[in-house]
Amino acid sequence: MITDIESATPALCRLQLGSELRRLRLAAGLKGSQVVKRLLWSPSKLTRLETGENTTVEQADVMALCELYGADAETRTHLMGYAAVTKTRKDWWQSPEYRPVIKPVFKAFLGLEATASALHNYEAEFVPGLLQTEAYVRTIHRDAHRGMPEEDVNRLVAVRMARQEALRERRPPLRFTAIINEAVLLRRVGSAELMREQLTHIVELAEALPNVRVQVVPFRAGRHPGMNGSFAILHFPEGAALKSIVYLENLADAWVGRQPSDVERYEEAFTDLQALAPGPEESLDMIKKAIEEH
Repeated sequence: MITDIESATPALCRLQLGSELRRLRLAAGLKGSQVVKRLLWSPSKLTRLETGENTTVEQADVMALCELYGADAETRTHLMGYAAVTKTRKDWWQSPEYRPVIKPVFKAFLGLEATASALHNYEAEFVPGLLQTEAYVRTIHRDAHRGMPEEDVNRLVAVRMARQEALRERRPPLRFTAIINEAVLLRRVGSAELMREQLTHIVELAEALPNVRVQVVPFRAGRHPGMNGSFAILHFPEGAALKSIVYLENLADAWVGRQPSDVERYEEAFTDLQALAPGPEESLDMIKKAIEEH
């Protein structure tokens, strides 16, 4: 349970609140169907509360559940505090500037990323989003969304730049471990100058920020566990009572996986990739060599 509610993000409060409410329900020996029947709620209302999907949470709803579950006074105070944060503060991606270009699944991912303590990311084709320069982001989106108004492209770029604040501005900062396929270093996105700036940016971040670790899977490694595609694994603080999740995306859709068996498979793949790739120092040397080749 989070003790410093004042500094917690609304996303973290929603997720923590949902996790705690589900724990209380199970401890009370109640099924979801029993709860909604007693409170005259729709099943989806309880589901949204327990999964943290609501943008805001009504304190009256939290109090009703606490009464039903027999929660003690201290727990009630904490849960009411979480609900209050969701009503008085907004997450950055909820602003009118960003909302038009953020799809629902990605919005869910942003909420999870904002609460995560660590992110493990394997990228097969692109520079990881948290390490991209503005010029690289803009070029990718113009190619991927041909015909999109420039205003919306600017919004997408702004979303990516805002996400990167997690590496520098958050306290504590997000611990980010990126493993990149060597092809990403050599495939030219935009001009040669753009690629030199992008790769230099990766090196500078990895050397300057102790919470950023970068490794490269070289071609000489041959077959490897990341050949099925890119993926990200989010890990959460122990106090958040949230289990790790996997995030996958492609041209048409995105997917957040919570099943322990799925998460375990991707965690094993990431561990194998870490062992297969050269260490951070040698990997940065590979990136510096690629800068010269561009």
